[in-house]
Amino acid sequence: MTLFRLINIVICIVLIGVTLPVFGQEYDDLETFDYSEIKEYEVAGVKVSGAETRDRNAIISISGLEVGKKIRIPGDDISNAVKSLWKLRLFDDVQIIQEKLEDDLLYLIIYLRERPTYSKHSYKGVKKLHHDDLNTIIEDILAKGSIITDDRKQLLIYKIQEYFIGKGFLDTKVKIREIPDKTLENAVRLIVDIKPNQKVKIADIHINGNDAFKDGRLRRKLKNTKRKKTLFKKSKFVKADYEVDKQDLVTFYNTRGYKNAKIITDTTWRNKDGLMEISIDIKEGNIFYFRDISWKGNAKYSDDQLNTVLGLAKGDIFNPELLEKRLRFSLDGRDVSSLYLDDGYLFFDVQPVEIAVENDSIDLEMRIYEGPQATIDKVTIAGNDRTNEHVVRRAIRTHPGQKFSRSDIIRSQREISNLGYFDPETMDIQTPVNQERGTVDINYKLVERPSDQLELSAGYGGFQGLIGTLGVAFNNFSIRNIKDRTQWNPLPQGDGQKFSVRVQSNSRFFRSANISFTEPWLGGKKPNAFTIGAVYTGSDYSLFSQGKLNIFRVFAGLGRQLKWPDDFFSSSTTLTYENIGLENYSFAGFFVNNTPIRNGVFKNISLTQTFTRSSISEPIYPTSGSRVSLSLKLTPPYSLFRDNSDAGEISQARQDEIMEELDFNFGPANPPTAADYADAINSESLARRFKFLEYHKWRFDAEWYYSIVGKLVLAANLKLGIVGYYNEDIGIGPFERFELGGDGLSNQNVGITGRDIIALRGYEVSDLPVNNNLGGASIFDKVTMELRYPLSTNPSSTIYVHAFVQGGNSWIGFKNFNPFEMRRSAGGGLRVFLPMFGLLGFDYGWGFDNPGMFGNFNIVLGFEPD
Repeated sequence: MTLFRLINIVICIVLIGVTLPVFGQEYDDLETFDYSEIKEYEVAGVKVSGAETRDRNAIISISGLEVGKKIRIPGDDISNAVKSLWKLRLFDDVQIIQEKLEDDLLYLIIYLRERPTYSKHSYKGVKKLHHDDLNTIIEDILAKGSIITDDRKQLLIYKIQEYFIGKGFLDTKVKIREIPDKTLENAVRLIVDIKPNQKVKIADIHINGNDAFKDGRLRRKLKNTKRKKTLFKKSKFVKADYEVDKQDLVTFYNTRGYKNAKIITDTTWRNKDGLMEISIDIKEGNIFYFRDISWKGNAKYSDDQLNTVLGLAKGDIFNPELLEKRLRFSLDGRDVSSLYLDDGYLFFDVQPVEIAVENDSIDLEMRIYEGPQATIDKVTIAGNDRTNEHVVRRAIRTHPGQKFSRSDIIRSQREISNLGYFDPETMDIQTPVNQERGTVDINYKLVERPSDQLELSAGYGGFQGLIGTLGVAFNNFSIRNIKDRTQWNPLPQGDGQKFSVRVQSNSRFFRSANISFTEPWLGGKKPNAFTIGAVYTGSDYSLFSQGKLNIFRVFAGLGRQLKWPDDFFSSSTTLTYENIGLENYSFAGFFVNNTPIRNGVFKNISLTQTFTRSSISEPIYPTSGSRVSLSLKLTPPYSLFRDNSDAGEISQARQDEIMEELDFNFGPANPPTAADYADAINSESLARRFKFLEYHKWRFDAEWYYSIVGKLVLAANLKLGIVGYYNEDIGIGPFERFELGGDGLSNQNVGITGRDIIALRGYEVSDLPVNNNLGGASIFDKVTMELRYPLSTNPSSTIYVHAFVQGGNSWIGFKNFNPFEMRRSAGGGLRVFLPMFGLLGFDYGWGFDNPGMFGNFNIVLGFEPD
């Protein structure tokens, strides 16, 4: 008898004989096999015991012991059946038993004990912030009701350790325990016991073989792998980040001309303190330079044209990253690829090939495939659940039948973002190509974000009492859907119109209300924005004998997109009528030549023309681009069409009346002085002179944004304003001046209108002398530099912090103007943009030229102050 046959006999004895008592059954009546010789039996019946939830026929089929099958005992049939059932990994125990034997007919019983199923799990020893990620790991491996196997538990342990190791916890220990779930039959719950232990910090990074660059500079290129002693950067060792950093280190050498630089070896080990030590051996090689650059396959553009765009000359240090950027992926569009892609050559390709390397010089041949020009076939828009499709289509620059242009797609992306209705972070633009037809489809996939804003605030303003504000701005309004109640949410929406209402009052002294409506596409064919609105402001300080102020304003404006000098330019023209009424008003003075104006009714009819060029990348947190605007607000030059020799002249009879009114107001106990009489008469004289206000008012505003590194953005801002007059005899009026200082917001709550309120962080309004008893300035300038860093760019809450330096000042008249006489300040702050509430934030500014000892804390609500 061979050894193999002897082993099979032993297995059969174990399976058929020894295992019987395990199930607590009596089999004394079963016949005993004679294993001294091989005998063939026919399977006459098979029963399955246990595994009640499993398909009986499927189990029998998998075992291979179907009725009628001839099997040998001793032989491989029984052992193969057991192996097949074990491979299912569904059972803790598998046994095949002889039930009875009739001549050559064999009756079998397959006994199975199912493994427990998974019901739920819990964690021990790990913070809740990790639970969501760990749940995802478990759900990928175990579904509820699935069989728990040792392999699956080991895989869970491996994946959980991998997760924590990826966060720097290299010594993570994981144990999984099974606890019977009494609420379910044959089910267990898992207790995942995790001990992350401490993150493994990096003791030191040893760099060897570097001659061109110092160790410190190379360590800084390892952005995610930092030593324990590094300030402002947490030290932890993460294998994946380390591999990326090594490649970045080689790339750094490549961009400096070290074409053949490479890391020969690197080693990591734990020192006696458990900290990670890293050693990197570098082979730098020599610096290489560009020599001859030739072009092949170019028919559309000449070699000289392509060389100009490429911007690389003989003798420049060989930089493959710069070469690739100039060929394909320059963010500013200065690359060879853009030259072709903006002219429809969608199938364009260029491959730089090194045709010669001599000593330290490299010759390149740029092999171009121009291909045919591609035409846009279909333009589809998806994801605009609330915004009507025509609103998006009129913003994009890609239309069926046009030649493909990458610049048009980039511009379309910018214009969609500037609508403010969609999340720029999730915007996806796909360009499936049909090469046979030479066409391309453009698919815009958008995700809506909230655009309407609610302003609801209350505050206590000292003697002014409680000040409340309620405002709503519907930025995606639809006036044509007012009758369609299905489009109301909460008002009709989807056509990109803007409708806003705002009221503010403290019930005692101040009240304000405004309403406006904007149709951005008047007529529906061109981006001609039509705006109408009205504003009312009233202040009553009679209780303090400081009079009343009432202002009513209506306006209408028309804005349009320009094609020249380029289509980033826009024009806006606004006609405004304003009525200003003063009644013994002295709370916030209006002055002309140091003389206050307390009474009168003034008409302000003006036309404002503004030219703006805006190329900012995104309206909420711009990272690139600029916005520059120049505006001129002017009134009719009334004084040029009338005799001004007696302008503001008051008859003697009226002067007597004024003096009598003053006597009555002052009373006999405290009679007015000669100066009081003169001020009152002069005030009314000035009120008559400026009954119809005349002026020309200029504003220049510019802002630039530049991404320094990653998400860190530099923002620069310049503002300049000038108020001029037509007639020197009339001079500058009491209104339409500039008031610099404060936060640019709180000043408006006291009813000071007819002035441009300009924030200057670090200074109160009273810190600038021109604001005290002079009624504001006729000229101002302001310069700001900010560093911004976003904490969140989520469309539901955009948050960023910033640090700033700022300077500004204001003057009366050009003779006092000195652009270098700045009130300087510095500080920092936070901005939070919530779609429903607009902009919220605060600043703390320290004024270097402030006579006070402490800085100012400013609150920002609703919008960024001027």
